[in-house]
Amino acid sequence: MARLMRISLRWLQQLVPGLQASAEELGERLTASGLELDGIERIGAGLEAVRVAEVRRIEPHPSRDKLRLVTVSVGDGEQTVVCGASNVPDPGGLVVLAGIGTHLPAVNMTLEPRPIGGVVSEGMLCSEKELGLAEESEGILILPPGLAPGTALPQALPECQDWILEVSITPNRPDALGHVGVAREAAALFDLEWKLPESAPERSVNQDLAGLVRIDNQDTERCPHYGARAVLGVKIGPSPLWLQWRLHALGIRPISNVVDVTNLLLMEFGQPMHAFDMKLLRGNQVVIRRAVDDEPFRTLDGVDRKLVSDDLVICDAEGPVALAGVMGGENTEIRTDTRDVLLECAYFVPSGVRRTSRRHGLSTESSYRFERGVDYSQVERVLDRAASLLCELAEGSAVPGAIHAKGTLPDLPRITLRHARQTALLGIDLDFNHSLETLRRLGLEVVEADASQAQVQGAAHRPDIGREVDLIEEVARVTGLDAIPTELPAIAPQRPRDPGLEGKLSSIAASVGLSEAVTYAFVSERELDVLRAPKPAVRLLNPLTEERSVLRTSLLPGLLEALRRARRRGEQSLRLFSVGPLFLAPQPAAQGETRQRIRPLGSEDLGQLPEERSSFAAVLAGPRPQYLTGKPQRHDVFDAKGTAVELVERLLNRQALVEAAAGQDDTRHLHPRGAGYLLVDGQRIGRIGPLHPDVVDALDLDGDAQVIELDVVALEELGAQRPKFRPIPRLPAVTRDVALVVGTDVRAGQLRSLISEAAGELCESVELFDSFVGGDLPAGHRSLAFRVVYRDPKAALDPDNARTLTDKEVDKAHARAVQQAERAVGATLRA
Repeated sequence: MARLMRISLRWLQQLVPGLQASAEELGERLTASGLELDGIERIGAGLEAVRVAEVRRIEPHPSRDKLRLVTVSVGDGEQTVVCGASNVPDPGGLVVLAGIGTHLPAVNMTLEPRPIGGVVSEGMLCSEKELGLAEESEGILILPPGLAPGTALPQALPECQDWILEVSITPNRPDALGHVGVAREAAALFDLEWKLPESAPERSVNQDLAGLVRIDNQDTERCPHYGARAVLGVKIGPSPLWLQWRLHALGIRPISNVVDVTNLLLMEFGQPMHAFDMKLLRGNQVVIRRAVDDEPFRTLDGVDRKLVSDDLVICDAEGPVALAGVMGGENTEIRTDTRDVLLECAYFVPSGVRRTSRRHGLSTESSYRFERGVDYSQVERVLDRAASLLCELAEGSAVPGAIHAKGTLPDLPRITLRHARQTALLGIDLDFNHSLETLRRLGLEVVEADASQAQVQGAAHRPDIGREVDLIEEVARVTGLDAIPTELPAIAPQRPRDPGLEGKLSSIAASVGLSEAVTYAFVSERELDVLRAPKPAVRLLNPLTEERSVLRTSLLPGLLEALRRARRRGEQSLRLFSVGPLFLAPQPAAQGETRQRIRPLGSEDLGQLPEERSSFAAVLAGPRPQYLTGKPQRHDVFDAKGTAVELVERLLNRQALVEAAAGQDDTRHLHPRGAGYLLVDGQRIGRIGPLHPDVVDALDLDGDAQVIELDVVALEELGAQRPKFRPIPRLPAVTRDVALVVGTDVRAGQLRSLISEAAGELCESVELFDSFVGGDLPAGHRSLAFRVVYRDPKAALDPDNARTLTDKEVDKAHARAVQQAERAVGATLRA
């Protein structure tokens, strides 16, 4: 998941001196290169009208005890301001004055002359919050000495204004989680030089670091590099305004000069650091080791935690003082009386930090960076920069030298970049020397090169670059994808591909009014149990949610989830289908049969893989679509039957029949009064019917639904019959309608077959057109009405010798059909 990084344009311009681009232009270039701009924020807007003012006099307010009259000078005159702040400096101190008519965007206020307790205030002495430089502030802003009264605040202190770019950083770009990395990127994009932050000369003390603290790295596998420096005699206090404002603009609350320096370097280099109070380090030693199971530790957030043996901890002589790469402990945090500071800068293996962070539910700025891989080559530089800043901002003295406890660091890849390969992949012949220069600007070392290829050394700040294609991608990013011409490749004409049975079935389903739903292959085991589906053959060891914990053995859970969501949002009528594999327990191959399954690389020890069996499912629910006027009617089992029969008959050109399936093990999820098997040539190829009420309630569907399930493998094994041409008859047919009263246990298909067989060769077709229950019919009976079409069979095969049937011939065949129905199933003609 991408993470938003707040980037200061002013800071970037200090690192890339020639960068003159506006925030909008820089954002566009970064977005085009893969660092997507999410937003731009103006810091210190409207401050051009506020001025530096010098306090001249402070007098009590004539009528308000808690207010005072402060007279200030802005260089060209004096003004009197009514002020209630308790921290107004003595005469000679510098403050910020917003005069009458000034608009302050941060608080959406325009100052107007108004009496306060009978005294008209000629402006307002501003706090950092009112200037938009801090979220909260206590009292007014007091400026450092040396500024000229009357000077506009942005001119006196340029750091009060900035543009902040909110950039979305993808997980593969940990280098962009610091301003140094973004500066390197910007310099490459604009073809400029850039520079690393400079460390001022340190104030040193004649001490031996090894005599002050001992570093024992017992786990160089998880911590390949642990570095430490010491700064003595620091004075804890607030940071200078420029540092406070910079941190606030980047979304970090200033705390104290020592803590603020570590946070500044976090945002500068993307390198997490930690500062220990040395007098709280018991035994004057630091030990890097694995924790002991159930070892107690209280982190800086005040939470008591139980550690496990996989957690890496930083310890003193008596116990943990930090959870490595995640969070420090309360027992050694920087306090107001801290005088001696031990600075930690390390490289922790990403996978270990990730496990610890997830195990304890602690996601911090440090853990986020360590999980993605920090630049282990910059540890020494960051330590020196931190020591220099503490000497400058906290009046400390640095102990010369540093301690580096190292193991084996990751090897940097050496990659061959071929000019021909770059041209083939990008479709454009870019200047190879310019491509190599681009890679150098991105911090990659070109070891050797000629006109056709180059050897490029990877970089610790770019763990995502390890292959030739990665180098080519970097060249394309910086060059700009828009600069690469878009050309359609020449493609030889090909015959249309056979969509296969699944594709044909999907097309037919769409043509009969169903909409395809693409559902998850992972479902809940509970849903499979509710639907009496086969037990899952594949379970995830670490599912993100129990709702996606097993591979499906039925397509119905996904379709029914779509139905449930739709109904909760007010959509009642649904006609959905889905085609896809079911993942079933492997079945032994029959004798002489070879079951072929795709086995992924490296799966030799996974055991027998599941059988992937193609399947089709559909759900019909709610009112039928009303294309014409009429009262809405809900889908019923006959809709499911008609849809299923139509699908199969169009697909296979074979007749499909339905037989009752109540009480069968594989139809227990269906209502027993409507469950049925779909048959082709006597072979079961699917199931239809309404969902059982218990299933409806268990899945919280809020209403019934009709379902269709087809075995695509069985359909494929049957195969489609080639359609036969039948000429349009030239002779008229003779039709007879007959309504027969039968018991409700007599199936319409059975009666239809009886009529067709008894009517003989003159019978062309028999179609059911009505089913009626009630009225004057006996209980347990229904009326089935059929339309029987009679025609000379020679009309299709030998039309020249065919003749029109007489009424006598038709009546004789029709009577024979009715009599057969009466004898076979006890049917009677309905009056």
